[in-house]
Amino acid sequence: MAMKIRLARGGSKKRPFYRIVAADSRMPRDGRFIEKLGTYNPLLPKDSEERVKMNVERIKHWLDLGAQPTDRVSRFLEAAGVLERKERNNPRKGEPHAKTKERLEEKAAKAAEAAEAAAAPAEEPAEAPAEEAAAEESAE
Repeated sequence: MAMKIRLARGGSKKRPFYRIVAADSRMPRDGRFIEKLGTYNPLLPKDSEERVKMNVERIKHWLDLGAQPTDRVSRFLEAAGVLERKERNNPRKGEPHAKTKERLEEKAAKAAEAAEAAAAPAEEPAEAPAEEAAAEESAE
């Protein structure tokens, strides 16, 4: 029997509340479970002690029997110091979205145009009097 330590959703619509349970992996997510091991309330602030409650002794018991925690539960256990932290690889974590990239490109293009415009007027007044002087000489 493949055992999992996972979350079973409860609560009403738009108000989630989860039980941390030991269950057979073939059972439905919110269905039959063997033992309730704790609770998780995502609506509470992250620093609240009531957000995640676990019976660590029973969780260790199930882990010793070969139960596999899901990703979310393993993060809870890592935070509690029951499991070692796993190295995770998310190469796209810091990558901005497409619209943000477009906005940054537009901003860079406008900055480049502004720099060119700032450099161009500084040169024009120096050339303009020379052209006017040449025009006056030819007019005389």
